[in-house]
Amino acid sequence: MTTPKRRLPVMADVAKEAGVSHQTVSRVLNDHPNVRADTRARVEAAITRLGYRRNLVARALVTKRSRTLGVVSFDTTLYGPASTVYGIEQAARTAGYFVSIVSLKSIDADSVRDAIDYLTEQGVDGVVVVAPQRSAARALESLPAGMPAVAVEGTYHRPGVSVVCIDQAVGARLATRHLLELGHETVWHVAGPSDWMETEGRIEGWRAALEEAGRPVPEPLAGDWSPRAGYEAGRSLAAMEGVTAVFAANDQMALGVLRALSEAGVRVPEQISVVGFDDIPESEFFSPPLTTVRQDFDAVGRHCIEVLLRQIDSGRGGYQRLVVPPGFVVRSSSAPARDPARDSARDSARVSARVPAPAPFPGRPAGR
Repeated sequence: MTTPKRRLPVMADVAKEAGVSHQTVSRVLNDHPNVRADTRARVEAAITRLGYRRNLVARALVTKRSRTLGVVSFDTTLYGPASTVYGIEQAARTAGYFVSIVSLKSIDADSVRDAIDYLTEQGVDGVVVVAPQRSAARALESLPAGMPAVAVEGTYHRPGVSVVCIDQAVGARLATRHLLELGHETVWHVAGPSDWMETEGRIEGWRAALEEAGRPVPEPLAGDWSPRAGYEAGRSLAAMEGVTAVFAANDQMALGVLRALSEAGVRVPEQISVVGFDDIPESEFFSPPLTTVRQDFDAVGRHCIEVLLRQIDSGRGGYQRLVVPPGFVVRSSSAPARDPARDSARDSARVSARVPAPAPFPGRPAGR
C-alpha cells in the first residue's frame, strides 16, 4: 500500500497554529515593524513546529521581486575575483537573497552585455558586475535603464552605477613604504596585466611612494598574475646589480619571484626583500613566509549588497563609491637593507676569526 504524500504546510496552517490572521503571518514573514513582539514569537514558533517554507514563486508574483541578485564575473580561478564573488554570495545569503552567477571566459563588452541580458531575462532584482578591466567597465553602459547595479573594483562609472572597491593605490603605498623604511634605496615592481584597473592603481601607489621619498623609479616588469610571470621577472631581477627590494602586484607572482631568486642563489630576505599583494591563504606558508597587502573581500561583498539593496528598496539609482581600506601583513620575506661596507667588514672579521695564526718556523724563535 502506497503511503499518501504528506501535504506541505501553507501560510493558512501557520495562521491557524499561531491563532492569528493570514495577514499577520505575512507581516512576520516580511519583517513588518507593526507586529507585537509576543505575536511575532508565536508565529515564528508555529513556523518552526510545522516546518513551513514560504513559496518564493508566489511571493515574487505578489511583491514583484524575485529575491535573486545577478553576479557577472570572469576567471574565477584567480584568487581576487573568486574571493570577491564568494564575499558577495555570503552577504546576499545573509540578507535573504539567492544569487545567480554568470562566469565569463572573456571579459569583452559583448560578453558582459550578453550576461546582463541573460540575468535580466531571469528577472533578477539587481546586478553586481565584477569589473576589474576597462573593457568590462565600459560594458556597464549597456545596463537596462533603471536596473539597480553595482560595479566591483572598477573606477570607471556611468550615472546610476555605484562602485565598491579596495584602495589599490594605498595598498601599493603600504608595500613600498615598508621596504623604503627598511632602508632600501628603491623598490622594483612586477606589475599585473595592463588592462586591469587594479594594475594601474598598484603602479600608481608604488610610483607615488618612490617619488615622494625622492627615490629612483625603475621601469616596472610586466606580468600576468601567474607564478610563471613572476618567475621570469625574478630571473631578470636576479641578474641585475643593485636590486635589494621587489614589490610583486600579487602573491602568485611573488611566489614565482621567490623561486627564481632561490634558483639563482639569492637569499630572501638577506639579499633581496620581497613583498606581495592579496594575502592568499598559502602566502604564510611560502618559503620564507610572505610579507603582503591584505584585501578584505568579505567587506567588499557586504558593502556591495548593502548598496544594491538600498537601490532596490528605494527604487532609485544614484552614484555611490565605497572604498575599503587594505591591510598589511609583515612576515619573513622582508628585512632591513644590507650595508655593503658593513657586510664586507663583518665578512672579513669572520674570515679572520676562522683562519688560525701561522705556526712558528722550525728552528727559529717565536716572534721573529
